[in-house]
Amino acid sequence: MSRQRIINPVVNLLRSPDGARDRQLLFGDAVNVTETQNGWSRIIADKDGYAGWVASDQLGTEVSDTHWITAPATHAYAQPDMKSPDRISLSFGSRVQVLSEQGRFLETELGFIPTVHAKRRETRFSDPVVVAELFLGTPYLWGGNSRLGLDCSGLVQAGLLACGLACPGDSSDQERELGKVLPAGTEPKRGDLLFWKGHVAWVYGDNMLLHANAYHMDVTFEPMDQAIARIQQQGDGPVTAHKRL
Repeated sequence: MSRQRIINPVVNLLRSPDGARDRQLLFGDAVNVTETQNGWSRIIADKDGYAGWVASDQLGTEVSDTHWITAPATHAYAQPDMKSPDRISLSFGSRVQVLSEQGRFLETELGFIPTVHAKRRETRFSDPVVVAELFLGTPYLWGGNSRLGLDCSGLVQAGLLACGLACPGDSSDQERELGKVLPAGTEPKRGDLLFWKGHVAWVYGDNMLLHANAYHMDVTFEPMDQAIARIQQQGDGPVTAHKRL
């Protein structure tokens, strides 16, 4: 087993070499490599224990990250100047090593990132729903974990990891491991999670959910009663759990 990190902005974590995407990893994510074969590496992600396959050329030497991206997305520029060429785009949650601070920019191996778009590695958000709200309008993508696209469980995980709270990658595991089940009829409150078979949503406020869903094909608000009725009518069943963190 060897230690590596993700060196591309967004990398698909596959079920098998050249197989279907299960989840995604972001630049700087640390992983353990457990097996290699024909240009593919089987890895286990530090952040949630998710295992799968990535192309070996998407991995590089592990370095000690100092900061993480706390804006929905950012760019790394060729110079500490927003008018200089942009080299690469990074999503919320990506991890970088800062080499120096130059005015309003942080120098990294990728280029210069605006200081306002990153925080020191120990920085945490206090409200996972606030984090989820950063992704409003992000396209729905099955197995997605970035600002380019994410799914229901990716949205939940982004919020909890940003607050320093452990969270698995799939909604079925989230339903099993997160929070406490509330009795039927309990009044939902902000920060609760509603689960269906294969789906999860944040309770945002009075009769309002915030979730990534394939019906709207993006991260959006939806009235809770409307969502419950719609999901039942489309054949995906009733709410299977109401949980509080």
